[in-house]
Amino acid sequence: MQRLGSDGGSAVTRVRVAGGVLLVAHLAIVAWITLRPLDVPWVSAANLRPFAGIRADIALGPEVAVRRIAAGLGLLAPLGALLPMAGGRLTVSPLGSLLRTMTAGALLSLGIELLQTGVPGQVVDIDSIMLNTLGVTLAHLAIVPAARGSLRRRVETWHRAAVLREEPAQGRTPTIPRVGIAP
Repeated sequence: MQRLGSDGGSAVTRVRVAGGVLLVAHLAIVAWITLRPLDVPWVSAANLRPFAGIRADIALGPEVAVRRIAAGLGLLAPLGALLPMAGGRLTVSPLGSLLRTMTAGALLSLGIELLQTGVPGQVVDIDSIMLNTLGVTLAHLAIVPAARGSLRRRVETWHRAAVLREEPAQGRTPTIPRVGIAP
């Protein structure tokens, strides 16, 4: 079995390392945004009814609704690409990858909401969990299949080039004239 050439193997490693670094940086920013105490004169009650917060945002007007819904979708959306990138798998079931990423996004969003219960000024909102998970899912569907395919083609090209460099073309196998078989 032929091993990957140095370029193909290191490309996957570079993607995995870059994904891990970007993932840690993004999670640090998310933690700062969502878990810092806010100095507010009053705090609304926790929203545990699905879509109640979204309906309230829509009632405030289209500009407010679009801004708040986009913020909910965009907060954890980069995880849709960064989690598979940090995993570094090139050949994986697309559905399995999507389900793993969605689950991780939902659990991370739930963890953030649970941590917010102890932070002054922050309120638990079930709609945030739904919007964050949807954002992760949409980002994954938009980016990961194309990026994986591109990287897979690049690694295959590097692999073919490495095989051509390592195995020079050979002529016919010499035979022994008296016996008529190859050594």
